[in-house]
Amino acid sequence: MPRRSAPDDASAYKGWTRPGPVPPGGVEAEPGETLDGLCGRWRIFQLEKGNRFSTDDLVTAWYGTTWCPRAGRIADLGSGIGSVALMAAWRCPGAVVHTVEAQEASLRLARKSIRYNGQEARIIPHMGDLRDPALFEGEAPFDLVTGTPPYWPEGHRLPATHPQSVPARLEVRGSIADYAKAAARILAPGGIFACVFPNDQRDRALAALREAGLLCLHRREIVFKEGEPYGLDVFAAGRRQDYPGDFETRAQCPEVEPPILIRRADGSVDPAIAGVRLAVGFPPGL
Repeated sequence: MPRRSAPDDASAYKGWTRPGPVPPGGVEAEPGETLDGLCGRWRIFQLEKGNRFSTDDLVTAWYGTTWCPRAGRIADLGSGIGSVALMAAWRCPGAVVHTVEAQEASLRLARKSIRYNGQEARIIPHMGDLRDPALFEGEAPFDLVTGTPPYWPEGHRLPATHPQSVPARLEVRGSIADYAKAAARILAPGGIFACVFPNDQRDRALAALREAGLLCLHRREIVFKEGEPYGLDVFAAGRRQDYPGDFETRAQCPEVEPPILIRRADGSVDPAIAGVRLAVGFPPGL
């Protein structure tokens, strides 16, 4: 994903016409920040040298809003700068979206983006820890819960150079297991939890879903570059209690969908990821 994506306010970008509503704007980037294209005409504030939205966020929002049968209420766990929440809100214009984020620096940027895009009435950011058992206490359950958990325990990888990016990379505030447990607590009957995790840790992600009482219904691999093994998996899971006892066997869960390639061996963008990008109002890149 480019560091700056479709940054201008024109109705078209490199021949692609932006879909969706025009945001009210009226919020300016401060020193050290950028204001970048996100969905259609919606834009997002990011730190120039901090944590920025990525392919992980894009495919999580796309997969969750694709497989959720009815996304009237959405929650995003560990929401960071709000990229997944904003993309889900753009895809589901009638939905109310709640987010929880522990870093004030990220939450401040998310609030600016929410104001810029005129979504204060239906995207509600919360400061907090997703591991708190009282998370969203008093709120109705959610039809769709999304999460982009950090990928590695502390000590397994070098920390990010910018402090804002550390919790997005290392498990300093919860693991994939904590995200799955939180999702299971707040999901509505028949709801979907969508998340992303590295393909070389697939078993760990599936175990986390299972131990939280979630049934993985769909899985799809995202291949970064043709011929290279490392990539991502996106998952869509529901509460195990919402399905018949033999459903997993009879339905052959999880359904493993064909992989999506991002770049071919020559570096060109593959049409498969271009279709995903279009589905969330992002330039196709072809």
